[in-house]
Amino acid sequence: MSSNDGFRADWAQKDFYATLGVSKTATSDEIKKAYRKLARANHPDSNPGDTAKHDKFKAVAEAYDVVGDADKRAKYDEMRSAYAGGFGGGFSGGGFPGGGGGGGFDLNDLLRERGGGGGGFGDMFGDLFGGGGRSRRAPRAQKGPDVDTTATISFTDAIDGVTVSLRLTSDSACPDCKGTGGKPGTKPHVCPQCEGAGFVLGNAGGGFSINETCPMCGGRQLVYDESCPTCHGSGRGTSARTIQARIPAGVKDGQRIRLRGKGAPGDHGGPAGDLYVTVKVSGHRLFGRKDDNLLLDVPVSFDELALGADIKIPTLGGAPVTLKVPAGTPNGRTFRVRGRGATKSDGTKGDLLATVEVQVPAVLDAAAREAVEAYRAATAGKPLRSKLFEEA
Repeated sequence: MSSNDGFRADWAQKDFYATLGVSKTATSDEIKKAYRKLARANHPDSNPGDTAKHDKFKAVAEAYDVVGDADKRAKYDEMRSAYAGGFGGGFSGGGFPGGGGGGGFDLNDLLRERGGGGGGFGDMFGDLFGGGGRSRRAPRAQKGPDVDTTATISFTDAIDGVTVSLRLTSDSACPDCKGTGGKPGTKPHVCPQCEGAGFVLGNAGGGFSINETCPMCGGRQLVYDESCPTCHGSGRGTSARTIQARIPAGVKDGQRIRLRGKGAPGDHGGPAGDLYVTVKVSGHRLFGRKDDNLLLDVPVSFDELALGADIKIPTLGGAPVTLKVPAGTPNGRTFRVRGRGATKSDGTKGDLLATVEVQVPAVLDAAAREAVEAYRAATAGKPLRSKLFEEA
């Protein structure tokens, strides 16, 4: 077998149609049917210990991977046609037998043609068999992984918004080998297991095969004789950094905020991932919250509810407001102060919901006790609980 940048030159000699037992003009359905039949008959799970059938299974999977794909099949047919008669009918060098008629040619010369600047068979073969040439040597840019973290802020900061400092530790490329996995100063070479494709053909069971990340190079396509002593060949490391993150006004306890591009850095020039911040909001000694509204319990006296009163109450981070309590207000009534709540997603504000609660004094002085007794005497003829017995 000869290779150039991972291209398996021996594939040019293989008749994948013959391997599957179909003609060159077979339809895609006929090819698929033949593949499934042969895969079932030669599957390693059904033929333990039978090396010949195992080899047959691999050959069938290899053939179907090419001619079972319309684009690959077209390029394969073009290649086979060129080799069969487009160059005088013979080969020399590269492991191919010479032929008569017009002399031979060296397959390796064809493959090297790509290095001189322009396409040719080298590019065609590399494109057909898993990628080759310049594209194979340049790993794809990959977006960095997302990062999750938690930030605890005060109740007031949740209402007003705040900028917090977050210390992040995330997975990143090894700082010594820059993600290659090789010892700094050493040169890479094409992975011998996947031949630079970055993936290998794996058995998915049931007569099917799938492409899997190459276990030797980890999909990087290149390997080093000496691994990086820092990351032991994994190409990965950890990075610690501190970022400033803006928590928007009105954020709720437990809300998850997405900050684009603030996650772990990408590989091979890819963009950074995203940062997800779960916000924990501390409680407040006076105010509560329900959706975008703030809640406040307001202590009042009996006479304020009975006779009516103007009551001054605080707001969160703003000037106090006056609550007009009408005479005869029942205990537990909730008053709405508009626009003094939390900031909504559209920029407007919710409301402040103030609930009045009568406070009964634990101790009465003489004057207060005399007044309460006088009130009791004045209302003695109007028992409050008479309806309880009527309904019972």
